[in-house]
Amino acid sequence: MTKRAGSKVGSVLVAGGGIGGIQASLDLADSGFKVYLLDPRPSIGGVMAMLDKTLPTNDCSMCILSPKMVEAGGHPNIELVTYTELVKVEGDAGDFQVTVRKKARFVDELKCTGCGSCAEACVQKDRIEDEFQASLGKRGAVYLPFPQAVPKLVLVDRENCLLLAKGKCKSKCLEACQVGALDFQQRDVEEKVNVGAIILAPGFKPYDPSHLTSFLPFNDNVLTSLGMERLQCASGPTGGEILRADGKVPQRIAWLQCVGSRSIKELPYCSGVCCAYAVKQAMIVKDHHPEIDCHIFFHEERSFGKGYEAFFRRGEREYGIHYHRLREPLVKEGRDGELLLQVDSLSGGLESLPFDMVVLSTGFAPTSDGQIFKEMGIDLNQYGYVDSGIFKPVETARDGIYVCGAFTGPRDIPETVAQASAAAAQAASLLADVRGTLVVEKEYPEEKVVGDQPRIGVFVCHCGTNIAGVVDVENVRDYASQLPGVVYAEDNVYTCSAEGCERIREAIISQDLNRVVVAACTPRTHEPLFRETCREAGLNRYLFEMANIRDQCSWVHRDRKEATTKAKDLVRAAVAKSALLKPLPSYDIPVNPAALVIGGGLSGLTSALSLANQGFEVHVLEKEKNLGGNLLLHYTTLAGDNPRERVSELVSKVGSHNKIHVHTGAKLTGVSGYVGNFTVGFMQDGKEDMVEVGAIIVATGGRESKPEGYLYGKDPRVVTQAEAEKELHERGELGNMVVMIQCVGSRNEERPYCSRVCCTLALKNALTVKEKNPDAEVVIAYRDIMAYGFKEDYYRKAREEGVLFIRFQQEAPPQVYKNGEKLSVKLKPAFLDEEVELEADKVVLSCAIVPSEEAKEISEMLKVPVDDQGFFSEAHVKLRPVDFATDGIFVCGVAHSPKSISENIAQAQAAAARAGRLLSHTTFASEGMVARINEDACRGCGTCVETCPFGAISLIKREEALVAEVNPALCKHCGTCSAACLSSAITTEHFTNEQIFAMIDAEMEV
Repeated sequence: MTKRAGSKVGSVLVAGGGIGGIQASLDLADSGFKVYLLDPRPSIGGVMAMLDKTLPTNDCSMCILSPKMVEAGGHPNIELVTYTELVKVEGDAGDFQVTVRKKARFVDELKCTGCGSCAEACVQKDRIEDEFQASLGKRGAVYLPFPQAVPKLVLVDRENCLLLAKGKCKSKCLEACQVGALDFQQRDVEEKVNVGAIILAPGFKPYDPSHLTSFLPFNDNVLTSLGMERLQCASGPTGGEILRADGKVPQRIAWLQCVGSRSIKELPYCSGVCCAYAVKQAMIVKDHHPEIDCHIFFHEERSFGKGYEAFFRRGEREYGIHYHRLREPLVKEGRDGELLLQVDSLSGGLESLPFDMVVLSTGFAPTSDGQIFKEMGIDLNQYGYVDSGIFKPVETARDGIYVCGAFTGPRDIPETVAQASAAAAQAASLLADVRGTLVVEKEYPEEKVVGDQPRIGVFVCHCGTNIAGVVDVENVRDYASQLPGVVYAEDNVYTCSAEGCERIREAIISQDLNRVVVAACTPRTHEPLFRETCREAGLNRYLFEMANIRDQCSWVHRDRKEATTKAKDLVRAAVAKSALLKPLPSYDIPVNPAALVIGGGLSGLTSALSLANQGFEVHVLEKEKNLGGNLLLHYTTLAGDNPRERVSELVSKVGSHNKIHVHTGAKLTGVSGYVGNFTVGFMQDGKEDMVEVGAIIVATGGRESKPEGYLYGKDPRVVTQAEAEKELHERGELGNMVVMIQCVGSRNEERPYCSRVCCTLALKNALTVKEKNPDAEVVIAYRDIMAYGFKEDYYRKAREEGVLFIRFQQEAPPQVYKNGEKLSVKLKPAFLDEEVELEADKVVLSCAIVPSEEAKEISEMLKVPVDDQGFFSEAHVKLRPVDFATDGIFVCGVAHSPKSISENIAQAQAAAARAGRLLSHTTFASEGMVARINEDACRGCGTCVETCPFGAISLIKREEALVAEVNPALCKHCGTCSAACLSSAITTEHFTNEQIFAMIDAEMEV
């Protein structure tokens, strides 16, 4: 299936088509490698395709995933190999021979159009449990996996098809198929693929609680968490309506956490995301029905993700969600379908709480027994996940085979995406010398010449019921068809799906459209997809306009008539603007194939080495005299590794690499330029210097904050975790009585975030204390122990070793004071009315992790944002976790947010992948939407230069007069200059005054 290129092959097999596999594939394909994206399922998309919303922004999951699926499906250097299983891997790194088994769909893929006529005709229609609907809905034996499936092909369920299973059927499906695509003679076939590297991204499967009878799993009103996702989703079995099995709206819903997780008998580890997604689901329920009473029952609140603590608090404060800290409740059946939760009462007995619906927050389980991976030489841990190690988070025991996402352990979407890019970076490093040997350039038809007479096509999206549940879409479509300039209008169930995009392409050609308007969701996520669709049909990208009738109509209004009227208003304005749109050129900007990494800690060094191994020149800028960063402060990891040895090895590799130039004791002084062409100034040893690079990675790290109160700084017996670790390894002990206090300076009003690593540090140091002195007493005073993932093992071990955990309430933190010469800690355990006083030899404070001191200054130089706490803000919390909105600049490590060693490394490699994706091209195509200067009207006053936040405008001399000039590579078409210009000499293309006034006039029409 591929051609050989020397001793290595310039292609990669990505096994797994979820968001991780898709991201890895896109990164590699855009970096010059041929990709085979394999998935045993009939469509790519994975579990994310089944979700309703994603937290903490509560964006529609499919709305942000579908453009990625369509992009992967249409990429010239990605070949989708769906409904196909891995069989065997032979060969070595750089040259693997992979045997795959392509399962029979019983459908000719070249003929099938995905129309669904055969599925409608199937005699088994609505009789078979639909896996995509979490068994809450039904399908037939011939079916389309889900509406936005990529590829959009039906398949035949061989186990339930009457013709295949029993040899008898009326075969109405054959009669219904107009193109003769059904082929019941198909058989499974094995093929071989020759690739240079492999990335394993099989994802996870939700834990099956069907045998946990104490939860009544077979009761129709007891759902799994994935079942609730489908119930809430617009494409779900109820169209997004929250309904019991009897069709009634529930009045009280309970979410039960840790079902199957954190249990020795089931899954001993924490699945990490369950606490957060329960809050998300309860929020969505409250959005649908504010009157529903939502209760979440949990052991500990694990809100360790970026923005998750604020998300939890928002659920309680703004939505009125009730949180209960209780042991695992039992579920009993009451009268008239009522469900009774039996919980421990404060009096010590059992109390029965009535609910109409119960949701079991089930955890993550491996996708299989792992036998195929063991045969490939991949080491798995005791739970069936890849044993990749802390310092090699995306590597496996077999060279050339990498891993990402939930196959390395329970992962949230941003972590999966970061690991996917990291795995892509490792594969790109291995195959750097055969980059570009097997790829082809995407070919576009010649752009059609567009006259002044508009021929506008309007496409109105149902988005399942996300829009259509509130807006009368057909009414909006009919209204749009009557607007001036509109020659074609249609509605689509999902306009962003592969089928929806194909409909737009077909209409542009068949109806000779020269303008396109899509009324759907936000242009923030979907505009690039629809612009690319227009270009593929021969239309200039900028002859496209969007009306956001989801965020601005269906999501904020409940009255159908009013929402429909507003949707018409927005479409009318978009059509009026589109009639005045002009084709705009894009600009090819040369790319300097070198990078700058700001920061010489673990993340900075890792990203620098990854980029250098991909073949790019790298400059590392470190403010300190030595490389290594915060990792040098630690003596061991929770798993027993020596981080100092590891970072010394990394420093040595970086220092000896011929493509890496290290600048220590250096301070950043200024940054100018733009994507592909940055000029960076810095001071080193009192001298000014500069480098020119095409990309920049920010890896400025963070630090342990110095606490206030608790006698810190006043009594040497009160120390931080880092100071305690140093003392433990230099002196060998902390005393016979050690009290650790968690959440010092974090998860409060000043710093409303979890620092993520503090609990791990406490567990590590507590276990070290017990190891060195088994008779020592260790007490950890905590609010919640963030032992997510496999860290739960160490939490359990600490309890087994005799570490005492005492939970306190946020409003009653422990007090540290001197009692004569004695050091005492007074705290009030949760659920107890009396205080406990402990006499301590050492008090250890788990302090907040805060950004580096120079982060704010650097953010201003680079013109990239930081959040309220000073951490750098990524472009998109889910899908672009290491990108900035500013092209060519990336972020990784603690500069982004607090994270563990393995998370730092994965994100650093991800940033290197994203930067390498840019640097692997000789040019970068900039936006066509830029500010334009009318030099005849410009008086050279410089107001625009002063007001431009991106430094995109300068004054130049033209025939003895000063005029403004715009650098299109820097311009972000914000319009600030246009608004500030005293001479009205500046126009922002695609948002001209004429176009804006046309929209205003259209909105004013009655």
